[in-house]
Amino acid sequence: MKTKNLNHASPIVLEAQRATEVKNLTYIERLERLSALIKVSYMLKNAKRIATMK
Repeated sequence: MKTKNLNHASPIVLEAQRATEVKNLTYIERLERLSALIKVSYMLKNAKRIATMK
């Protein structure tokens, strides 16, 4: 994947850019992104909490 620059545009512009970016991805690239999201979601779900619960 390409490196990203921070963009502080309006949400409508950012969503349009994201939509065109996803449309230009190949099937394998889409699967890789989905796999990365699933891995991060699993790690966050199973991570130990740092703060103690009171």
